[in-house]
Amino acid sequence: MLRFGIISTAKIGRELVVPAIQDAENCVVTAIASRDLKKAREMADRFSVPHAFGSYEEMLASDVIDAVYIPLPTSQHVEWTIKAADAGKHVLCEKPIALNAGEIDSLIAARDRSKVLITEAYMVTYAPVWRKVRSLIADGAIGKLRHVQGAFTYFNRDPGNMRNIPALGGGGLPDIGVYPTISTRFSTGKEPLRIQAVTERDPEFGTDIYSSVKADFGDFELSFYISTQMANRQVMVFHGTEGYIEVKSPFNADRWGPEELELANRNHNESTIFRFQDSRQYKCEAEAFARAAKGEKEEVVTLESSKLNQKVIDAIYRASEKDAWEPV
Repeated sequence: MLRFGIISTAKIGRELVVPAIQDAENCVVTAIASRDLKKAREMADRFSVPHAFGSYEEMLASDVIDAVYIPLPTSQHVEWTIKAADAGKHVLCEKPIALNAGEIDSLIAARDRSKVLITEAYMVTYAPVWRKVRSLIADGAIGKLRHVQGAFTYFNRDPGNMRNIPALGGGGLPDIGVYPTISTRFSTGKEPLRIQAVTERDPEFGTDIYSSVKADFGDFELSFYISTQMANRQVMVFHGTEGYIEVKSPFNADRWGPEELELANRNHNESTIFRFQDSRQYKCEAEAFARAAKGEKEEVVTLESSKLNQKVIDAIYRASEKDAWEPV
């Protein structure tokens, strides 16, 4: 069993990732660390975790864990990923793993010198529904892919939420703009060449709250919008010459709705529904990470792929400042 330590008592860890690790077949949470020892002990007791630490450094120095999961604010991801790697711990870090593509070079260097696994926690890439999308496209089920359309929105104006605090790495693109990008890249194996975009910022928070994006992949286009101040919506559609694939609950399948996709033919008079009952994408992520950390052959999100994804987000910001195509 790969032994995880959790750095911080953040909500995503409490509600989604820690339960998934505890339910996994090949890994377990053995320690919780917080700068507040009381909070660490409370969370450890909640999940029957044997060890609680009052500092991140103390947990990293211990021999009760093999790996860490990092759900800290984005602005702290690079710092603590490097510290964990230098302590000889494998790292599963929440997205985005960095604030810009250039920062990921330091993570690659840390990985290579410490000989540990470092991967960004894109749970969608482990979900059976997205692996099915990839296989359908590769098999020519929709003919030649021409266009991908996506949307991911929610409403949050809480001034205390890190998503609305620039200093902590807040903003819509870092939080959810990464998902249409990673899922399209994952499903097609292609990289965008250039970007057009419009981005709006909150006048009070200063964070980006809306982006409309067009990405040129050469053979097809991706268009999507994201927002942190619109009614909740998420959808992804892959449209080809012979049909289309619509992913019904593409990103938060466990909370948004059924994890399924529809494959429709060209005339829209025949369709097939593929359902994936209780596939538990966070559990799949934890188990895949544990296998890879132990040296087993497993597909995970590499830091090189993370850098390519972050380059797209960086290009969206640049493109939003001008009325022209921006190279990725």
